[in-house]
This record gives sequence, structure tokens and C-alpha cells, in this order.
Amino acid sequence: MALDRMQGCESFGALARELGVSRRSLYRWQALRNSAKPGEEAAPPDPREASLSKQVEQLKRLLAEKILEVDFFKGALQKVEARRQRNGKSGGTASTTKSGT
Repeated sequence: MALDRMQGCESFGALARELGVSRRSLYRWQALRNSAKPGEEAAPPDPREASLSKQVEQLKRLLAEKILEVDFFKGALQKVEARRQRNGKSGGTASTTKSGT
């Protein structure tokens, strides 16, 4: 599938990021396909290997999403902290009162 998408793709780097693989892998796969003799297809992939590869791709995609979420929240926290410093406030009100002793 990736090799078919490479044929009409303008940016292999963008495709690699989308698929969660390295550009080098895309080029290697392309070279393997091109090295097959005419009229002969590459050996069919092992079903277990294909399943694991698909799972790895899904996990990479999920990890990338979580990294984006963490970066977003880090940025938001930095903005809140900067705003607090500009306003001269140290934070929220204490949730407990001081004891009289």
C-alpha cells in the first residue's frame, strides 16, 4: 500500500510521517519491489508479520497523538504561568486555614 501511495506522492517525507515509518524504509521497500524480476512479485508477507506491522503503525500513530497533546498542555501551562507572573499573583487561594497555635 505504501509503495502504491509513493507513486503519486510529492513528498516522501510527509508520507513517511503519515505512515509512521522512516523515509529510508520507504526507499528500501521501493528498491526491493524494483529488484523483483519482471512478471514476478515479491514473496507474500507473513500474515503474522503483517498484523504486527499494522499494530506497530497504529501504536506509533497513537504515540504521536499523545506527544502532540503533551506539547499542547505544556505550552498552555507555560502561558498560564507567564500570565500569573505578569499579574503579580502567586497562584490560587489556599484550601486550608492557618491554625491558631
